[in-house]
Amino acid sequence: MNATLTHAQPHGAGTRRASVARGYRFELVKLVSQWRIRLLVLACWIAPALFVAAVSQQSTLPVDTLFGRWMHATGWAGPLVVLGFAGTWALPLLTSVVAGDVFAAEDRLGTWRHLLVAVRSPRRIFAAKAFASLTVLMLLVAGLACSSAAGGVVAVGNQPLVGLDGHLLTPADAAVRVLLAWVCVLAPTLALAGIGLLGSVALGRSPMGLLLPVLVALAMQLAQMMPLPVAVRLALPSYAFIAWNGLFTGPAQLAPLLIGIGVSLAWAVLATALAYLLFLRRDFTNLSYDGSGRRTVTVGVLPLAGLVAVTVAVLTASSTATGSGIEQDKVQRSVATAFAHLYRMQTEQLHRPHVTEAQLKAEATCTKGGLRTAAQGAGNDWRCVVSWHLPGVDAAGQAVYQLDVTPDGRFMADGDGPKEVNGYFLVRTPEGDAPNPLWQFDADVELLSTSKG
Repeated sequence: MNATLTHAQPHGAGTRRASVARGYRFELVKLVSQWRIRLLVLACWIAPALFVAAVSQQSTLPVDTLFGRWMHATGWAGPLVVLGFAGTWALPLLTSVVAGDVFAAEDRLGTWRHLLVAVRSPRRIFAAKAFASLTVLMLLVAGLACSSAAGGVVAVGNQPLVGLDGHLLTPADAAVRVLLAWVCVLAPTLALAGIGLLGSVALGRSPMGLLLPVLVALAMQLAQMMPLPVAVRLALPSYAFIAWNGLFTGPAQLAPLLIGIGVSLAWAVLATALAYLLFLRRDFTNLSYDGSGRRTVTVGVLPLAGLVAVTVAVLTASSTATGSGIEQDKVQRSVATAFAHLYRMQTEQLHRPHVTEAQLKAEATCTKGGLRTAAQGAGNDWRCVVSWHLPGVDAAGQAVYQLDVTPDGRFMADGDGPKEVNGYFLVRTPEGDAPNPLWQFDADVELLSTSKG
């Protein structure tokens, strides 16, 4: 094998290797000259704007999607709806098409020998292909972000955004956080890109190499839907696709987000390094190379599984979070905080006397299932009673909510009365009927507790 590489890289007098920069330009031109890449670029820079603008004008909104219920109120909700969809489907597919095929294409065309003669360095070939695929991916992600933001702002306007704890973000603050959210998902995208490079190198012409990022992303998304311990959930790079939610609370939940980014970057580095090692050791003279299943398992799967095990052990030892991380006191605190912010918003809608969150002293008492059931974990059987006090009023107000809490900590609170507070989706304001912010709202529970020590 080494003799093959040496033969393919003559070092005689007058021989000159192509630089990485020249190889990068060559590979970039090859990628963007493909019709499917051009179609993806066009779609990513146009389709999100059209989608956000069209949905924002509909009477029915995607309320089951995070920030979907606010698409009529502000243009900054649209790019977050697109971001949720992109993390689930679009970005895994894009990484498969770009990174998952960048090496396999040479196997299908049988052009490795010509490329080795032209460049005379497998290391530079790998670097050029990796950087070219990364450039195209960044272009596609930038298109999704810019197009969806432009479509939302043009169609709806540059209005304040309601955060996940009910507090109102100014348009400037919302714009910054939306941008940061899109930047944060670059890390798990790089992790999937590294897996794509690994599959493209290890599996050769096999279509499994092209499908590997999608299959891995789907498996991790299914895992996130299961009642896994917090440490296992955060040890998967897929958590970074949803951890950006923490940017829209006050204060921001940065610990899970930073952990998710760090785990994703570790996956990206390890997967790319494994792909590099496999690429240097492969036999380029075999024109029918379809990869090696045994080598894929020993060099590809086992190291990544080991990384998950190490990450789980580190997170378990460094945090106090146990079980699902969804606990009664966390749910109560999240519901009370969101209710207080949204009650203040409703007060302003109705032109009632000004009241602050501190004056309301909102508290929530939550139960799950029957009285004998421990109030923890995901489920749609959470019930919360929120109580608050108005200045100058002796009697406390009360409102009931039914909660559907997902395993990742997100929940939707559905108002169950009284009607004048949260039992109807509209409120009568001096300007006419308006959406009732207390009827239904989205919020989330911070799964990760504070670190030990």
